[in-house]
Amino acid sequence: MYKNYLFDLYGTLVDINTNEWKSYLWKKMSELYGFEGAFYSAAELKKAYFEEVEREKEMVRIKNPVYEHIDIRIENVFDNLLKFKGIEVPDGFGEYTSKIFRIISTKYIKLYNGAEELLTALREAGKNVYLLTNAQRSFTVPELKFLGLYDKFDGIVISSDEYVSKPDKEFYNIIIDRYSLKRNETIMIGNDCTTDIEGSYNAGLDSLYIHSNISPEVRGELKSRFSVMDGDVKKIKDMIIK
Repeated sequence: MYKNYLFDLYGTLVDINTNEWKSYLWKKMSELYGFEGAFYSAAELKKAYFEEVEREKEMVRIKNPVYEHIDIRIENVFDNLLKFKGIEVPDGFGEYTSKIFRIISTKYIKLYNGAEELLTALREAGKNVYLLTNAQRSFTVPELKFLGLYDKFDGIVISSDEYVSKPDKEFYNIIIDRYSLKRNETIMIGNDCTTDIEGSYNAGLDSLYIHSNISPEVRGELKSRFSVMDGDVKKIKDMIIK
């Protein structure tokens, strides 16, 4: 039926719970910056972080006016928070700090039951399997390796690398063009009715919607060819592997 399978990650293959607002996170992050000589209170660092995220977004919008839905590289935010205190940024600081931030802010991360088996079945059936995710590379690549998924994909496209994110059709065009995929041979699998389903529809792709525990509420028409409304990943294989 299809040759190419594009997967969303979080909420589709991976169940995750994060909280970037909890006080413990900002207490520990302020200590980390203090170790580098950049002294912030927890509240000051939290405020500065979210303000810098917005500044980075605005810079990306200015540089990439064609994109309707942009993304940033979070490493730049962490580097700038050090620069604001007059500290020279060590090599790799932003990427390392991103990992620490992610670990502290994550309550749990795990595969959905049947996720790894689905990817393996697709590969064994001779299909091409790709990851198309709205995410930060500095978070996502370590998590893929931790979960044993990194080598399950023929290609990985992450929004932070491209400065554009789903549902922007330009993000879909990137993966289509990069891997020379034919649209009528390609399907998107995801848990978000807007970013994954409407986005792929606007890009001329079929899709499969899975309603997981962290899916947003479905509003309006669900524009997927297939759907799994009870979150059971195991049902996907029989629907789309032929």
